[in-house]
Amino acid sequence: MARKGPDFASPVRRILVSLLVIVLLAAFLFWKIDSPRAERMRAAFVDRFVPGFEWVLLPLTKVSNMVAGYQSYARLYDQNQELRRELQKMSAWKEAAVQLEQENAKLLAQNNVRIDPALTSVSGVVLTDSGTAFRQSVLLNVGARDGIVDGWATMDGLGLVGRISGVGETTSRVMLLTDPSSRIPVIIQPSGQRALMGGDNTSLPVLDFIESPENVRPGDRVVSSGDGGVFPPGLLIGQLAMATDGRLRVRMAADYGRLEFLRVLRSHPAEQLADSGRLIPPPPPEFVGPRMPDRLPEAAQTEGAPTDSGRQ
Repeated sequence: MARKGPDFASPVRRILVSLLVIVLLAAFLFWKIDSPRAERMRAAFVDRFVPGFEWVLLPLTKVSNMVAGYQSYARLYDQNQELRRELQKMSAWKEAAVQLEQENAKLLAQNNVRIDPALTSVSGVVLTDSGTAFRQSVLLNVGARDGIVDGWATMDGLGLVGRISGVGETTSRVMLLTDPSSRIPVIIQPSGQRALMGGDNTSLPVLDFIESPENVRPGDRVVSSGDGGVFPPGLLIGQLAMATDGRLRVRMAADYGRLEFLRVLRSHPAEQLADSGRLIPPPPPEFVGPRMPDRLPEAAQTEGAPTDSGRQ
């Protein structure tokens, strides 16, 4: 049986390990020495050997950059998801707020809440929508038996809708502001510019004949002016908007997609004075301009009559 030779690997391994430990310990102690000479030697060593190992550090640098980018992307993704959840919550709250606002407005309308001391209203239910390509109107379940008069303004809980354009015994027809035959004078606030709003079978009626278009901007309130006696003044119609065709239009305040209840505003005629000797009564609606009384009071005639002494 052959005998094994002497084992030299183990002693050599021990010697190498011991030398490595001694070198590392010496390098550690040298690196920790707080001396100007040692600092210069360390700087020289770093300048001499470290730049040559950039190719070794390049993969590690790339990997660290990729990890940092992934972490940044993960944070952005989490923030995006959080913003999406908050946006969904806000959309739900907005929808709930709009529904509550409309419901509150409809309940107020049923209670005949006054918009102006000179105006009262009669609430009616929308029976059917008879809108076509050439006519925009709805039918209400109130008519002549309820005192409805042709020409009165109608509103939902948010804004002006249209006016009465036909009265039956138990029903009445409302011509909407979006009807092509609808033309009403309006005021744009806060600039006070006057314009004419006309329907064109779209949800955004057009504004024409604006006095100074440079003084208005999208978002301004549009209210009825009361000119011509078509509508009472100050009724909210909507907000100014700039359409894609470059024309100024009105975003309606009334929800034309869900017209369920409407208020018919009673327009009271001007009060006529019985005693015309002391006060000048208001002129009839068709009269324009100043009006002189037909017969002066006797006292005025006596005071204004010339005397004999005056002739002399």
